[in-house]
Amino acid sequence: MAGGTWSETDKPERAGFYMRFVAAALAAIQPGVRGILAMPVKANWGPAKEIKEITSEKELKDTYNIEDTGNYTAYPCIRLALLGGIKTVLAYRLVDGVAAKASINLQDGAAANVLKIDSKYPTTRGFKVTTRENLVDSVNKQDLVLYENTTELFVFTFDKGVSVVDNAVAAINGNSQNVWIDATKLDNGAGTIANVVSQPLAGGNDGSAGVVNADYIDAMSVFEARIFNAFTLDGATDAALQTSVAAWVARLRNEGKKIIAYLGGSATDDADITVANARSNGFNYEGIVNVGVSAQLDGVLYPSSMVACYIASKGTGQALRESLTYAVTPFDDVQPRLTDNQFVSALRAGTLVLMHDGEKVIIERGINTLTTLSEDQDDAWKKIKIIRIIDAIDVDTTQAAHDNYIGKVLNNNDGQAALLSAIKKYFETLAPTLINGDFTVEVDTELQANALGDEFYWKWNARVIDSMEKIFGTGIIRY
Repeated sequence: MAGGTWSETDKPERAGFYMRFVAAALAAIQPGVRGILAMPVKANWGPAKEIKEITSEKELKDTYNIEDTGNYTAYPCIRLALLGGIKTVLAYRLVDGVAAKASINLQDGAAANVLKIDSKYPTTRGFKVTTRENLVDSVNKQDLVLYENTTELFVFTFDKGVSVVDNAVAAINGNSQNVWIDATKLDNGAGTIANVVSQPLAGGNDGSAGVVNADYIDAMSVFEARIFNAFTLDGATDAALQTSVAAWVARLRNEGKKIIAYLGGSATDDADITVANARSNGFNYEGIVNVGVSAQLDGVLYPSSMVACYIASKGTGQALRESLTYAVTPFDDVQPRLTDNQFVSALRAGTLVLMHDGEKVIIERGINTLTTLSEDQDDAWKKIKIIRIIDAIDVDTTQAAHDNYIGKVLNNNDGQAALLSAIKKYFETLAPTLINGDFTVEVDTELQANALGDEFYWKWNARVIDSMEKIFGTGIIRY
């Protein structure tokens, strides 16, 4: 369905519901189901080039295993996101062109290959198999024991006989508890499967070492078909990739898919706040948040590019009435701890930074990278909270128009009044918590005067109730 932004000199051709925002037109809504974060990751396990929904640490472990070494980012980055309170992480496992499943061929007594065992996913996990006579019924049954290194994972039991290969395939592939291997029949052979002891599955490649920017861009194309509210990388800091992300976000936002991307730099970048500030200046966009400092959690120092996974979750999952400013994080410390002048320079550049207040680590201010305002913008556009509010109102009113009005009501006074009445009722639910009660929803008479037969122009005006972020006091001393 069509939607997005419009201007008086560039009206979209497709039928749809289009919104534009100017500085005097801010509003807020109660949060709906907006806690969805998209993230490409690298892992040693899990479905490749496929989106998986992760809602808990158990699902994370079950889907991608726990592997914190090498190039693997799935577990640490998604875990950071889950700590931020996000409802759902849409994860996409990146792999390069040499990713491969590990496998082994089992033979019959005549040394003919009869059964192939493959890992379910491309991996270097240390799977091994043992085939043996069943310990209870050695005459009629046989076992295939699956190990990871020296740890026994599962025992598959099947009937012997002329159909032993078919029986083994059925026992392995038909077991609902089997999340590790697939079996393929190669040949009937002599109707036997020879016993082997602790034979490794070989040839596996997790496909993480050769991941390039093009793989991330492919993932972004896949994400486009899904509904999500925020996007982050898995610690990737390549400037060209981040530039591509920024352009992608701008295009999607212009097309009506209101997402915010959260990015950051390397640990080396984080050592100098001016590097982060230069990165923010390069983005200068309300749809991009740039994190500028590293943070420590449980003895592990995460660069800002990974801290961004937490910030993306926190900023997306919290209620719209809340702000990221002074939000408490689970981190133990930040690196570096900025001076007052450095904090000011970061805020002026549009860099989101964290600080240690002596007891805990909090977010200094919930800002995006926008610093150069257009004529339709004011300083409110620099706040993540306000952009989320604008995005939410856009998404909600657009969806309502698509479902109930476009192509369904006549474009006359009665039809227009029905639409405006529904929108007014919608706005009434926002006051007085998020907007003042003096909002207006009305026909844009100036533009409607020259409207075509299928066009309807309307406008709304509301005063948003922002979060209290600056408190100024005066002390009067008497003697």
